[in-house]
Amino acid sequence: MPDLRLHNSLTRQKERFEPLDPAHVRLYVCGPTVYDLAHIGNARPVVVFDVLSRLLRRLYPRVTYVRNVTDVDDKINARAQQSGEPIGAITARTLADYHADMAALGALPPDVEPRATAHIADMIAIIERLIASGHAYAAEGHVLFAVGSFPRYGALSGRPPDEMLAGARIEIAPYKRDAGDFVLWKPSSDDLPGWDSPWGRGRPGWHIECSAMSWRYLGESFDIHGGGADLIFPHHENELAQSVCAFPGSGFARVWVHNGMLLVNGEKMSKSLGNFLTVRDVLARGPAEAARLLLLRTHYRASLDFSDFAFAEARRELDRFYRALERRPAPPADTVPESVLEALCDDLNTPLAIARLHELADAALAGDAPASAALRAGGGMLGILQQDPSAWFRGGPDAAAIEARIAERQAARRARDFVHADAVRQALEQEGIVLEDGPAGTTWRRA
Repeated sequence: MPDLRLHNSLTRQKERFEPLDPAHVRLYVCGPTVYDLAHIGNARPVVVFDVLSRLLRRLYPRVTYVRNVTDVDDKINARAQQSGEPIGAITARTLADYHADMAALGALPPDVEPRATAHIADMIAIIERLIASGHAYAAEGHVLFAVGSFPRYGALSGRPPDEMLAGARIEIAPYKRDAGDFVLWKPSSDDLPGWDSPWGRGRPGWHIECSAMSWRYLGESFDIHGGGADLIFPHHENELAQSVCAFPGSGFARVWVHNGMLLVNGEKMSKSLGNFLTVRDVLARGPAEAARLLLLRTHYRASLDFSDFAFAEARRELDRFYRALERRPAPPADTVPESVLEALCDDLNTPLAIARLHELADAALAGDAPASAALRAGGGMLGILQQDPSAWFRGGPDAAAIEARIAERQAARRARDFVHADAVRQALEQEGIVLEDGPAGTTWRRA
């Protein structure tokens, strides 16, 4: 079995992964803030860390994968005030939508999915430890982390203090001792969610939520912390500082793994640019499996450009893979090809793993049945190629429309309007849909 090597954002180099406990690997990934539908950029870390968790489960006997849900946040409060809908209804509906969208993309659920509102007591306990050790202070109903008390602050992001202050967009408030200090607890008015605390009725800051939930389910120190590169500062920098200070001697996360940002048609995704795509927007354009493959065709640490052209390319790649599986049917193989494992163990090199799948497809198309089984097993590590080929070629959001046009053609044939029947067939062929007439009726497949 090849050694796993991961790029550690903390050390800025690729390292051999050595778990704290080889019998139990622990992974924490920042999850959604549930106030709106997930966009395709939100889906990238889900798919990336789904592949990492699959790989870890192949390499180690036990893995605990925790991905949190932020269900107390100012964005949620603002949405409730705008819509008049209760916060609980917004978060419940949005989380259900998120689960459905990520399942459509083939992402397995995490082992634990804690909600922030269920862990307020854990947050208060950490804040009390920070105050007692001089790393935090209470002021005017707020509790703030004293950045100056932690000399290693900035090690994760590598930013100098003045750049960190600008990048955090920190509020300059009179109750702060230092402009860079960040909020652990803040007061809540009667119209906002709040909980009783030693500092009055209030709610947690965002950063303390993840520290509390990772501590509760993974302990003071664990193996891997993941998320998008946009979270390195200030979120992950603040998590690291407050957790290490709350639990002296702990390391918090040993390895930090971050995925690059996602562009749409070469530009940062923005509603003002008209290129903002929710996961549901993407799934309406084509198969979810093609969207997943597109998210994996670029190395996770690089920026990824999501475009209609790239989506079509991913779909054609899957056509080729499924054609190979169709040509040489084989029972599922439990043994993942060594070449695929080696690629994934090299800092989750999914583009190389996909290239290895193409080599297996070449062999399967040439008549090698074991290669077909290996292709399916290797695809399983990426969360693809698990459908029946016939389902792939007949599937997609346009399947019902295709069936309707076939029915239209059949009706024309019964009426002996062969000109119209041929026109329907030709139109479908131009769209890459091949009709096959047989004794049992007409079937179709993608060319």
